[in-house]
Amino acid sequence: MSGIWHTFHLRKVCGMADLSITDIRKLLRAASHFRSLKLGKAIHAHLLVSNQVSRNQVIARNFLINLYSKCGDLRNARLMFDKMSKKNIVSWATMMAGYLHHGNALEVIRLFKDMTLVDKLCPNKYVLATVLSSCSHMNLLDEGMQCHGYALKSGLIFHLYVKNALVHMYSYCCDMNLAIQVLNATPNSDLCTFNSLLKGLLHQGELTDAYPMLRKIVVDCNYEEWDTVTCVNILGICSSLKDLKFGGQVHSRVVKAGMDMDLFVGSAAVDMYGKCGEVSSSRKYFDGLHAKNEVTWTAILNALLQNEDFEEALKLFLEMESQNVAPNECTIAVILKACAGIPAIGFGNSMHAHAEKMGMKGYTIIGNALIHMMSRCGQVGDASYLFSSMLHRDVITWNMMLSCYAYHGFGKEALDMFQQMLAAQEHPTSTTFVAVLSACSVLGSVDEGFYYLNTMMREFGIAPGLEHYTCVVGLLCKAGRLDEAESFMRTIPIRWDVVAWRTLLSACHVHRNYGLGKRVADNVMLMDPKDAGTCILMSNIHAKANRWDKVAAVRKWMRGRSIRKEPGLSWAEIGNETHVFISNGKSHVDFVQISEKIKKLIAEIKLLGYRPDFLSELHDIEEEQKEDQLSFHSEKMAIAYALIKTPPGSPIRVMKNLRMCDDCHSAASFISKCTKRTIIVRDVNRFHSFRDGSCSCSDYW
Repeated sequence: MSGIWHTFHLRKVCGMADLSITDIRKLLRAASHFRSLKLGKAIHAHLLVSNQVSRNQVIARNFLINLYSKCGDLRNARLMFDKMSKKNIVSWATMMAGYLHHGNALEVIRLFKDMTLVDKLCPNKYVLATVLSSCSHMNLLDEGMQCHGYALKSGLIFHLYVKNALVHMYSYCCDMNLAIQVLNATPNSDLCTFNSLLKGLLHQGELTDAYPMLRKIVVDCNYEEWDTVTCVNILGICSSLKDLKFGGQVHSRVVKAGMDMDLFVGSAAVDMYGKCGEVSSSRKYFDGLHAKNEVTWTAILNALLQNEDFEEALKLFLEMESQNVAPNECTIAVILKACAGIPAIGFGNSMHAHAEKMGMKGYTIIGNALIHMMSRCGQVGDASYLFSSMLHRDVITWNMMLSCYAYHGFGKEALDMFQQMLAAQEHPTSTTFVAVLSACSVLGSVDEGFYYLNTMMREFGIAPGLEHYTCVVGLLCKAGRLDEAESFMRTIPIRWDVVAWRTLLSACHVHRNYGLGKRVADNVMLMDPKDAGTCILMSNIHAKANRWDKVAAVRKWMRGRSIRKEPGLSWAEIGNETHVFISNGKSHVDFVQISEKIKKLIAEIKLLGYRPDFLSELHDIEEEQKEDQLSFHSEKMAIAYALIKTPPGSPIRVMKNLRMCDDCHSAASFISKCTKRTIIVRDVNRFHSFRDGSCSCSDYW
C-alpha cells in the first residue's frame, strides 16, 4: 500500500500528474482494496483538478462510489451517486452493496425500487443477490419471494450467486421447504449453498429434513472441501438428533481434513459427544485440544450438565476461572443450572453476583437460569421478584415461572400468570400447557384441566403429547377419580410410559385402593421388571393393607432379581458446606447432638398431636423398634441438624433422593409449627413447603 501511495505522490512532484485512465483505475482499486480513504480522496481531488470526473463519466464515478462505500463513507458515496446524470447497472449495484455491507438493508430495498420503477433498469445477478441478502437481514419474506419470481422468469436463478442468496433468504426467514425447493430446482450447488441450508435446518429446528440433506452433502460435496462452517453445522445437527454414529463419522472426516484443532469445530465436537451421552469422549476430546476459549469450556460444562454430573461441572468451572478464561452469558447460565441440579444455593448466589459485576444483569438467558435455580432451591418468592424485575422476557421466562408456581403447589398463582402471559401476547408452547395442567392438578380442578387440554391447546395449534396426558392422569388421581384415570389411560391411543402408570400407582397408595394398585403394579412390572420404585410403592400398598406376607413376597422377589432399594439420603447446605445424612446412619460428626435434638423434637411435637405412622416402616418388627427406625430417617436428621446450625426464624432447605415417607411428612408439618420455621423439602417427586403445620402439597404427593 505504501508503495502505491509513494508512486502516486512521486509522479505529482515530478509534474507527471496527468495519469492515464488505466493508472487512475488501478490506484482507485488499490485504495478500495486496502480501505485507504486518504489515498482515495487524494485521487478524487486529482481527478477534480484535472477535470477527469464529470457528471457524465459513469465509470470513473462508479470507481469513486465503490471507494467511498468500502471505506465506510456512505455520505460521500451517496453524494457521488445522486449527482450522476447517467447511471448504469454497476452504479446501482455498487451503491446497494455499500449500504448492505454497512447494515442499511432498508436503503437497498428503496434503491432497488427506484432502479426498476424510475430508471427502468433490469437487475443482473449481482443486484438480485444483494437485494435478496437485504431481504434476509430484514426478514422480508414477501419481497424475497417477489425477487424469486423474477429470478425464475429471467433465468437468473441458474446463476449460483442468485441461487445461494435465495437459499440463504428462505433459510433465514424460516421457510426451509422453499429453501430445499430452490436447492433441488437447479443443478449447480456449492459449499455456500449447503452451509446456508445446514444453518437454517439447525437454527429453525427442522430436523426431519436433516438426514436427506446430510446425505446429499456427503454425495455432492467432497469432505476435503468442507470448511469450518460446514463442520460446525453438521456436528450441531448430529447433536440435536443425538446421532452418535453419524456424528462420529463426521468427526472422523473432520480429523482427516485437518480441522479437528479448530476452536469452533472443537467446541462443536465436544458439544456433540456430550449431547449424545458420551461424556467421557467429550472430556477426552476437550482435554486434547491445544487451544480453548469460553465457547469450548461452555461446551464441556454443558455436556456435564446434560448428563447430570453437576458437581464435576462446578469443579471444572473453577478450573476455567483459574486459567483466566472469562465466562460468557451462556457459561453463567450453564453453571446456574448445575447449581439448580445439586442444588447449591451459595454457589448460585455467587454466580448471580458475578454475572451482575460482569454487566450481564439484563441478559434474558441468565434471568431464565436464575429463575430455574431459585425454583429448584425452593426460593419461590425470590424467583417471582426476579421475574417481575426482568426488562426482557421470552416464552422460556414465562414457562419457567409458570412451572415454578405449579411445581411448588401454587396452582392459583400459576393459572393467574398464564392469563398474564396471554395478555402480554406471548404465544404459549407445549411446555406452557404442561405447567398449566400441573397447576390444575394441584388445585384438583378437573373440568378446568380438560378445558385447557381439549379447547385451549387446539386454539393455539398444539397437539397434546404424553406429558400433557400424564398431567391429566395426575389431575384425575388428585381428585380421587382413580377409575376414571385408569379408563382414560386405556382409551387414549398413546404409548404410556412407566412414569404415567406409576402416577396412578402412587395415587392408589395415597387413596388406599388396594385392588387397582395391584393391577397397575402388575402392568408396570411388565413394562420395567427391574424398576425398584414400583416395587417399593407396591410394598407400601401391601403394608397399608396389613398384608405383611405380600410385603415379604415383594422383598423376596426383589432379592431374587438383584433389585435393590436405593438407600434414603438427605442433604442440607449450611453455610458453604453440604451435609449428607443416611437413614439410621451414625457417621455424621455431630450425630450425638443430632440424636438429642431429634428426641427433643419428637417429644415436643407429640404434645401437638403427632403420632408415628408405623406403616411407613415396612419391616415387620415391634412398634417401639419401628418408632426408633422412623425417628432417624434421613430427612428428620437433616432438619434437626439445620435447626441446630441455622439462626432462629431462617428457612430450612432439605433435599431427598427418594419419595418423602408419610411419617416424615407428618413430623415436618408439626416441627414447622412448633419451631415457627419454614421447612422446604425437595423429594424425588416435588417440593414440600411446610409452614405453621401445613404443607403446600395439601398432603397429596
